[in-house]
Amino acid sequence: MDGSGSWDAIDWNQIEDPRPRRLVQSVKESMDDFLLEDEEVIAQGHGVVLLNNREPGTLSVTNFRLLFVSQARKCVMELGTIPLTTIERLNDDVKLQPLPHLSDKSRPLELLQVIGKDMRIIVFAFLPKQKKEVFDALRRCTKPANLWDLYAFSCDPSTIKNDSEPKWRLLREYFRLFRKSLPQLRGVEEVSLSNDWWRLTRVNSSYALCSTYPSELIVPRGISDEDLFQASTFRSGKRLPVISWCDPGTGAVLARSAQPMVGLMMNFRNNADEKLVCALSSRTTNDKVSPRKLYIIDARPRANALANGAKGGGSESSSNYPRSEVLFLGIQNIHTMRDSLSRLRDYVDAHGSISSNGTPSAVSVVGDRRNRGSTWGGGNLNSMTSFSSTLGEWLNHIQNILVGASWIAAQIAEEAASVLVHCSDGWDRTTQLVALACLLLDPYYRTFSGFQALVEKDWLAFGHPFAERMGVPTVAENGGSQYELLRQPSLGNLSSSPSRTPLGPSGPSSNASVQSQTSNNSSPILLQWLDCISQLLRLYPSAFQFSSKFLVDFMDCVLSCRFGNFLCNSEREREQSGVTNSCRCMWSYLADLRASGGSFHEHYNPFYDPVKHNGALLPPAAALAPTLWPQFYLRWTCPNESQGGDLESQWHAMNKKYAEAMKAKDIAEWRAKDIKMKMESVKQDLQRERHASNTASATAQSAQRENAAIKKAIESIGCTIKFSTSENQEDRTEVLSCSLRRGTDARVQEDENGDFSVSISAIEDSLVSEAPGDHFCESLCPFRTRDGCRWPDAPCAQLGSQFVGLKANFDAFDRLSIQDCYFGPE
Repeated sequence: MDGSGSWDAIDWNQIEDPRPRRLVQSVKESMDDFLLEDEEVIAQGHGVVLLNNREPGTLSVTNFRLLFVSQARKCVMELGTIPLTTIERLNDDVKLQPLPHLSDKSRPLELLQVIGKDMRIIVFAFLPKQKKEVFDALRRCTKPANLWDLYAFSCDPSTIKNDSEPKWRLLREYFRLFRKSLPQLRGVEEVSLSNDWWRLTRVNSSYALCSTYPSELIVPRGISDEDLFQASTFRSGKRLPVISWCDPGTGAVLARSAQPMVGLMMNFRNNADEKLVCALSSRTTNDKVSPRKLYIIDARPRANALANGAKGGGSESSSNYPRSEVLFLGIQNIHTMRDSLSRLRDYVDAHGSISSNGTPSAVSVVGDRRNRGSTWGGGNLNSMTSFSSTLGEWLNHIQNILVGASWIAAQIAEEAASVLVHCSDGWDRTTQLVALACLLLDPYYRTFSGFQALVEKDWLAFGHPFAERMGVPTVAENGGSQYELLRQPSLGNLSSSPSRTPLGPSGPSSNASVQSQTSNNSSPILLQWLDCISQLLRLYPSAFQFSSKFLVDFMDCVLSCRFGNFLCNSEREREQSGVTNSCRCMWSYLADLRASGGSFHEHYNPFYDPVKHNGALLPPAAALAPTLWPQFYLRWTCPNESQGGDLESQWHAMNKKYAEAMKAKDIAEWRAKDIKMKMESVKQDLQRERHASNTASATAQSAQRENAAIKKAIESIGCTIKFSTSENQEDRTEVLSCSLRRGTDARVQEDENGDFSVSISAIEDSLVSEAPGDHFCESLCPFRTRDGCRWPDAPCAQLGSQFVGLKANFDAFDRLSIQDCYFGPE
């Protein structure tokens, strides 16, 4: 693919210029929206371009990560944001391949390449005089001087809430293996556990037996603590054979150890070690019962095992262990694995749809001996052949681990045989095989809680050196090297209340922090194990409660060192450094993530069926042909392809759309319900208004009829009528006043009582009680007809009584001279 247009797409005139020095503090404050809790900005560069997607933005170095914020979208770019401990190395000796049609002014002056342990290669382009501050800060922060400089220790210890100590969780798992419940006890020292085959021993409570083993161990019941001490001297690092998993039904065990110290001639022996190994294959405590078959699995190639004899190591001889068989699996060492992953990462980056240079074959690494300055990519037949070789090499390592673990699980499940697994030190290849075999044998380990128990048991408690393999500092005693610490036995007990203060006497010989990456012992051991699980997920999609996305996020959390669970190299070191009480817990973080999304969270496997796979998984050898794990290896360079062909990813994508549709439906239903309620309310208001209107209309009509009747009655006697209404709501009456005046006579003195006034009150029917006159009217009224009372159309015998309440001033009536004109003709 031609890379000539890669820099034409970047308009450097549109990129913001660096901020003045006096504004640096205000700029850092503006980053608060993008920072995590206790995260602080150390250095910044503005107008930086992420060449992978040609996105300009602000690049910040914090105490936790390299943070890239897009200038246009004002959001964190995931591709350009990487935790500091995930960075494997930095390369500032990067330059553009000469492009003749581009002038020097169109190219950035300074480039920085960041290579990550998570298969990421990113390149940043800086405007002049900005790179130095960022690069210097990165060099300091990616290689911290001591353990306490890690971001995991920046939180306030008082805010940490851990459900339980790792030791208690390990004991709970041991009790589960024995099919018993952990009793409520005050201290670990009160725990007692045993059955016909095995027992729990606390002989390593002070880590005097083995400094890299857990404080509680499961051993054969017939082996005393004294035998354990004698046997430990015969194994590398004193990592003697102990039980990792056991089957209470058959008595078969899966044990682990380090290589025996048999020497170059393989002629050294140890009676206690042979007794311990033979006890692993005993059927009961009764010596009369013949022992079961014992397989001793050496994970190394046979040649490597023999070569270790020159250093005092080696492998067992089946003649020294009755009914045993020794097998070699041929799994390569940590250095071979690291180089293989590095080659795969380089090629995936060069041929991905998103490359670290924006387009393939536009950037070369100067000074890289493997590439000899050649350009990345190419796309020709030779490059594709190289890719097949690179991919095949990595997948061959994965297949060896898969085949070995599957074979171990099959012998335990089908033959009820016991298996002892070891490599050189017993903490890399041994851990991979034992943990994967446990996952195949026990369906509990294929759940979220079981996965945590498995990792804490075989990876953490049994001393996988995470600090060395990830290249981060750890704590050592007496300023010694990490290798010396692991080889020396621990004398005395550790403090029961560890703190960040170094233990031991002060001075030059006190505790020192070891920079593990200086020994070049980093290796993707944990990644290979997770890769194997992803292959099993592909073969048995309904056997695991968790998804491939969970494995990716789990690996990212481990590499980030954001949590304290995977710091240091052993349980003893984590206890010594006070990690549990000083750092947050990764398991709680992942559990909160799942809780936030419910049962549809992407960490859940939608096809999980615990009933279908409630026993051991024993894949046939022909099915163990691994493929590249796209969700992890291709997520940065081929984001669309990394999820496109995976059924699980498609389900989650469809489920996400379904969840969005259901959310929109719920919102629409809520709005419709709200509108319906408002319509009902308006309808009720209208009904009340209509009822009130009808009532008022009826009242008005009734009043009109009454007024008309009264008016007609009064006019019939020649009175003038004037209506007035009382405003007092309690006195609901209408008052009608009538006045009769005599003719005007100037000689006659006016008398205020000379007018005839009539006051008529119309009272509501509800306020007038039934009067005796009603009965009189009905029975004696001479004007009443069969149709009833016809007043006011007819005369009324009781006019002036309770019917209309007529009241008259009879004194004025006596003085009144009534003219004939007042009355009309009959």
